[in-house]
Amino acid sequence: MDILKEAQRVLKEESNALQVLSSSLDDNFIEACTEIKNAKKVIISGVGKSGIVGKKIAATFSSVGIPSLFLHPVEALHGDLGIVNEGDVSILISKSGTTDELLLLFPYLKKRTNIISITTNSESFLAKKSDIHIYIPLEREACPIELAPTTSTTLTMALGDAIAATVMKLNGFKESDFALNHPLGQLGKNLTVTVGDVMHKNNSIPIIELSSSFKDALIVMTDKPLGCLCVVENNTLVGIITDGDTRRALNRYNVISDIQINDIMTSNPITVEADTLVGRALSIMENRKSQINVLPVVDKDNKCIGVVRIHDLIKSGM
Repeated sequence: MDILKEAQRVLKEESNALQVLSSSLDDNFIEACTEIKNAKKVIISGVGKSGIVGKKIAATFSSVGIPSLFLHPVEALHGDLGIVNEGDVSILISKSGTTDELLLLFPYLKKRTNIISITTNSESFLAKKSDIHIYIPLEREACPIELAPTTSTTLTMALGDAIAATVMKLNGFKESDFALNHPLGQLGKNLTVTVGDVMHKNNSIPIIELSSSFKDALIVMTDKPLGCLCVVENNTLVGIITDGDTRRALNRYNVISDIQINDIMTSNPITVEADTLVGRALSIMENRKSQINVLPVVDKDNKCIGVVRIHDLIKSGM
């Protein structure tokens, strides 16, 4: 058996199925997002793999400002229904649309909430009786015997992400809102700590005038080893020289005195301001063809007020 070929088959099948799901979305999806946006909270229920996916969707919803919880149907019928109130919306997830536990729970939820069902069977009980039904077009499961929930769970989880992202936009959910729900770890730091909190500043900045000699540049870079040298003219940042630029210059020129700063620096370098969030700065440094390891920090007049390294940004989340 070709192991890689089998893995690629599964991924290709699931990828193609996602395209079909995307094309199948209709007014029911729009209605579902509107209901969820206006709900006091969202109750999500399912059994087996559908339940596991439901837990993930509920967690995603809550993290992006959509109050949500997972309610196991059996536990619900033994007292946990008390968490469900008028003004809530229920989402029932079932591949077949005929899951016994959900059918038993259905009438009790219906008395208190509108119900959104997510199934692969548009003729099922849940599809017919729910207030809103979102159909998942499933041709086959990607597993070799076409039985284990694989493609169906991928589609359901992706659908949950699509709902969450859409409602986020409807609610005008911002980075600052996200930060309130993620106070710890790198995510929290990325959204609450600014570049100004972690940058090297004042006498720690490796900085030199454009008119200076390359020898002077080497001295400053050695004395303040942050991986770069900020080049200024009349206190305004005009360029940057990295350690890599320095090594390449020494390889290219036989005589150090022949090296001019203007010839080896990168003019008009990418910069950030002190109030830039750490997460945004990381994105600027990483999401490009060639990763940047260090950034000059400037004020609104393009005066160099600091330097921040990718190491400083990552360390801020530890």
